[in-house]
Amino acid sequence: MGCGVIGYGVFWLTMEHTLFNYLRETLLPLEDAWPGTIGSAAHPQAGVLVGLTDEAEPRVVLGRRAAHLSLHPGEIAFPGGKRELEDASPWQTAAREAGEEVGLTPSISSALGRLEPLLTRTGFEVYPCVAVIPADPQLRVDPGEFDSVFLSRLDTFADKTLYRLEVMSDGARQRKVPHYQVGDDNIWGVTAAVLALLVNVAYDADLDLQRDWTQTP
Repeated sequence: MGCGVIGYGVFWLTMEHTLFNYLRETLLPLEDAWPGTIGSAAHPQAGVLVGLTDEAEPRVVLGRRAAHLSLHPGEIAFPGGKRELEDASPWQTAAREAGEEVGLTPSISSALGRLEPLLTRTGFEVYPCVAVIPADPQLRVDPGEFDSVFLSRLDTFADKTLYRLEVMSDGARQRKVPHYQVGDDNIWGVTAAVLALLVNVAYDADLDLQRDWTQTP
């Protein structure tokens, strides 16, 4: 085992995990600061943590949003949330929220990089921050945010038989929205888009999103 420190936490990384090395080289680097002051951006900003377990076949941390929430109750999501005044960067937002929501503190999460920010139908600009976490993370669920949290093999989301684009309407216009059917869970929207974009990088999955998620839908 080898210990690595890259300024965003300490982690133990098995040297054979070439996928992590590839992601570190391929993903966008994490900024030291959010672009602009809070509230000055064209869209409200948010950061999510895409936590990958330190294993040869990594698993990704996902949660089932609490049923009492007014927005997206019961849906599958990454830990994360809105930029706050104390957050200097997207990584700090993602790491803070992950610590609060599922117990993934910055000290056990080591950043690999990020994907391009995605613009959601509800108007948020979401920064997906990808990190290595321990192989057996001790997750602690905040019941105010999630009913449960679980780990799914990342390569599951490279399976084209589980992936589909579904036409959905908000009453004003129709859009093709990515969905995964994994067991009883229907994972869709921005969570599915992040997973599809990540496995396209990690596994050359060639999943077609038929939309530029960096543009307003």
